[in-house]
Amino acid sequence: MRLGSGAFAASCVAIEVIGVAIFIRGFFPAPVRSSAGPEHGVETPAPEPMAGASSNWTKLPSPLFNKVVIVLIDALRDDFVFGSKGVKYMPYTTYLVEKGASHSFVAEAKPPTVTMPRIKALMTGSVPGFVDVIRNLNSPVLLEDNVIRQGKAAGKRMIFYGDETWLKLFPKHFVEYDGTTSFFVSDYIEVDNNVTRHLDKVLQRGDWDVLILHYLGLDHIGHISGPNSPLIGHKLSEMDSILMKIHTSLLSKERETLSPSLLVVCGDHGMSETGSHGASSTEEVSTPLILISSAFERKPDPGFEQFKMAERLHGNWVKLHLEENHSDILLGLGTKVLRQYLGALKTLSLSLSTQVAHYDIYSMAVGTVVVLEVLILFLLSTPHVLCRKAELDVPLLSPVFSLLFYMIFLVLSAIHVLVCTSSESSCYLCSLPWLAAGGVMVLVSVLLCAILSALIRMVIDGTLLKKRAAHPGSGWSEVDLLLLLGTVGHVLSLGASSFVEEEHQTWYFLVNTLCLALSQETCRSYFVGDDCEPQHHFQVEEQGCSDILASTLLDSTSYNTPEPVRTGKGASLSEAQGSCKWWTVLASPWLVLICCRLLRSLNQTGVQGAHRPDLSHWLTSSDHKVQLSGLAALSLIVIFMLVQKGCSPVSKAALALGLLGVFCYRAAIGIVLFPWQSDNKVISKGIIEARFVYVFVLGILFTGTKDLLKAQVIATDYKTRTIGLWEIHSGLVLLAALLLRPHNLPVLAFSLLIQTVMTKFIWKPLRHDAAEITVMHYWFGQAFFYFQGNSNNIATIDISAGFVGLDTYLEVPATFLTVFGTYVGPVLWASHLMHFLSSEASNGPALSRACFCYALIGSVPVATYIVLVTSLRYHLFIWSVFSPKLLYEGMHLLITAALCAVFTATDQTRHTRA
Repeated sequence: MRLGSGAFAASCVAIEVIGVAIFIRGFFPAPVRSSAGPEHGVETPAPEPMAGASSNWTKLPSPLFNKVVIVLIDALRDDFVFGSKGVKYMPYTTYLVEKGASHSFVAEAKPPTVTMPRIKALMTGSVPGFVDVIRNLNSPVLLEDNVIRQGKAAGKRMIFYGDETWLKLFPKHFVEYDGTTSFFVSDYIEVDNNVTRHLDKVLQRGDWDVLILHYLGLDHIGHISGPNSPLIGHKLSEMDSILMKIHTSLLSKERETLSPSLLVVCGDHGMSETGSHGASSTEEVSTPLILISSAFERKPDPGFEQFKMAERLHGNWVKLHLEENHSDILLGLGTKVLRQYLGALKTLSLSLSTQVAHYDIYSMAVGTVVVLEVLILFLLSTPHVLCRKAELDVPLLSPVFSLLFYMIFLVLSAIHVLVCTSSESSCYLCSLPWLAAGGVMVLVSVLLCAILSALIRMVIDGTLLKKRAAHPGSGWSEVDLLLLLGTVGHVLSLGASSFVEEEHQTWYFLVNTLCLALSQETCRSYFVGDDCEPQHHFQVEEQGCSDILASTLLDSTSYNTPEPVRTGKGASLSEAQGSCKWWTVLASPWLVLICCRLLRSLNQTGVQGAHRPDLSHWLTSSDHKVQLSGLAALSLIVIFMLVQKGCSPVSKAALALGLLGVFCYRAAIGIVLFPWQSDNKVISKGIIEARFVYVFVLGILFTGTKDLLKAQVIATDYKTRTIGLWEIHSGLVLLAALLLRPHNLPVLAFSLLIQTVMTKFIWKPLRHDAAEITVMHYWFGQAFFYFQGNSNNIATIDISAGFVGLDTYLEVPATFLTVFGTYVGPVLWASHLMHFLSSEASNGPALSRACFCYALIGSVPVATYIVLVTSLRYHLFIWSVFSPKLLYEGMHLLITAALCAVFTATDQTRHTRA
C-alpha cells in the first residue's frame, strides 16, 4: 500500500493520539470511592446491649447547631483574610478571627486547585483524582458518600445559591436553588448579585437547615486583572458586608431558639500572582477556613484538647528523661511512644496513598505500546523520506492476512481476557465493549506486523538504500547537527522535574544557539566559498539603508528573492560594500536574537522566576494604562503592516477593520484607553466589539478557503493558491490578536517580524531544505508558546480567552478559543510553514516531507515522556510537575494531528492540480 509521506505521517499521529488517550485514561487514576449506601457493604452490627441498658445505636444524637451557613468564596487566598488586605477590606471578619467566637485555620488545597475537585474534597473528605482538572469543565454527578447526600438522607432542608457546579455534582439534593455560570469570567458583578439578592428573604425564614452560598466574583476578577487589582479590595469589602449580615442574622435567631448556629467561611482554592489557579504554588493552595459560632465561646475545640493531651503525655516522658531516670520503665515508655508515632505515620501514609488512586497499569501499558509502535514506524520510514521519496510503500495489507497477524491477535486477546478476569481493580479497557477492545487489539497487531515487515524489507534493501542515499551534498552541516542534538537533548531533559518546570529555558537556549549557528552560516556563505576564497553567494539588488525596515514591513510576504548562487565566483567583497542589504543578511540572525531577548523580558514564567518583576506586570498595573494602550496600538499597526501585503484588497480592508475592532474590544472592557477616553469610563463586557472582530475573522478564513478551492479547479492558478494560504494565516493572526491580552500583542508582532526576517534573509538565500525549515519552525513555535507567558503549570492557562465575545458559557466554543489562545505560537508558526513551502510552484514533495518531519519531532517527546512518567509515577512531584506536563503533551499532540491533517489536505490539493 503506497501512501504519501504526509498522509502516512497524519495517519500515524492520529493513531498515536488514540494511544496517548488510552494511556492518560489509565494514568490519571479514578479515586477510591467510599460507600454511599447499604448496597455497597454492611457495617459491623452493633453489639447487644447489656440488661437494663439502652443502646445508643438506635437513635441519632441531638444536633450541635440549629442552622449551618457555608459561604464559599471562590479563589479566596489566605492573605486576603489574614493579611493586610483582610485588615483593610474585611474589618468585621478580622474582628471575628481575632476576638470573636471563632476558630480559624489556613487550609491547604491539594492540586489540581480548580473548583470542582475542591468542592468534592470539602464535601467528601477525600482527595479527588488529578483527572478532575479536565472534568472541571463539565462536572459529573458525585457518587461518593458526601455531606450533602447524608444531609438529604437525614431529612435536612438544604438551600443553595451560586456556582452551578454544585447542582451538577448534587442534582435533586436542594429544596431551593439558583445556579450561576462559573466559566463566564468577564462577569464579576452580576454573578455575585444573583446570589446576594436571595439573602434577605432566606435569612428571615426558618424553613431550612443548611444554606450554601458560592461566590464567584473574586475568582473572575483574578482571571481578568490579577490579585493586585483595585477590584480585589472592592470585592473583599463586599464579601465582608455579606458575612456581617449573615452573622448578625444568625445571632438574632439564636436568641429566639436558644440554639447556636454555625457560619463557615472558606475558599475552594487560592490565586496565583497572575490571577489564575490550578497548580501547587503557596498562593494557590493556601485558603482560609473560619468557623464562627457562639458555641465556641463556651467550650474549646475537642481536636485541640486531644493535641494538648498528646503534648502532656510526651512532656511526661521528657521530664523522666531529664531526671536522668534510665530505668527500664523509661526505656519501655520511649519505645512504645516511638512505635506509636511510626505506626501512625505509616497508617496515614498508606491511607492517603489508597485514597489518592490506583493506576490502571493495563491501560497504561496498552497505550504505551501503541505510541511506541507508531514511533518505531516513524523512525523506520525516516531514511526513505530523507531520500526525498514522495511516497512510502507501507507494508499494511499483506500482514493483515498473514498467519503472524492472527497469531499476535489471538495472543493479545488471551492476555486481555486473562487481565480482565483476574484483575482486582477495574481497568478502563476491560470496561469497554468487546468490539472496541478487539479493535484496539487489532490495531496493536497490525502495527507490530507492519514494523516487522518494514524491518525485513530494510534488511533486504539495505544496500540499495545506502546507494540511493549516497548523493552529493548529503553531509551534515553544523545547523543540521544542532537541530538533531537540540531535539534529542530536549527530549532527554524531560526526565528531570526541574527541566520540566523550567522548560522555557531549554527552548530559549536552543533558539538563541540556532541564531548563532545561522549567523556563522551566513558569514561563511558571504565571505568564504567552497574553495576557501572570499566570495559573494547572494544576488541582491542595491538598496538604501533607510529602506530596509520599510521593505521588511511592506514586503513581508513577497518571496521573489532570487535564488542563491552556489557555484561560480560572484562579486568580490569590496564590490558588495555599497549594498546595505548584504549587511542586512548578515545582521538578520542577530536581529532575531535581539527580538528573542526582548521577549524574554516581557513575561517571566516557570517556577523559579515567575515571581520576578517583568514588563507584563508593569504594563498591566493600573498606573500604566496609557503606556499599555500605546504599546498595544503600535503592535496592532506593526501586525497589519507585516500581514497585509500578501492579502487581497478585500482581506486587507477586513484585516484593518478587525485589528481596529480588537483595540475597541480591549477599550470597552477597560484594559486600554483611546486618547480621548477617560480612565473612569464605565466598562462593559465588549460583546459587540468582539463579535465584530469574529465576523472579519470568519470572512478572511472563508476567502482564503475559497481561493484554495479555486486553485484546485484551475490547475495553473498558482498565485490564487498562495494568496489563499496567506489569507488563512492572516485570519488566524487576527483571531490571535483578539484572544491575546494587550500586553502580549508585542509577542504576536515580534513573531511575524521574525518570520519575515527569516524568510527574506535566511531560509531563501541559504537554501535550507524542507526538513531543516520544518524543525526551525517547530523550535520557534515552542519558544513563542513560552514567550506569551505559558508554562507547564495549569495556572498559566488564560481561560478568559475562551469567553471573548460570549455572553454565556458554551462548552465547545469556549474550549476551542482557550486552546487556540494557549497554543497561538505553535499554530501560527505551522501555518507560516505551510505557506512558505507552498509559495514555490516547483517545491516538489516539500510540503509532504515537512508534514512528516513535523509529526516526527512532535511524536518523539510524547513517546519518551509517557515512558518517563510511568517510571516516575511514585515521584514526589508526580502530580505537581509531571502530570500537568502530560496533559500539555497530550493536547500538543492533538493539535499536531490537526495540523498534519491540514498539511496533507493542502498537499493533496497541490497534487490534484498537477
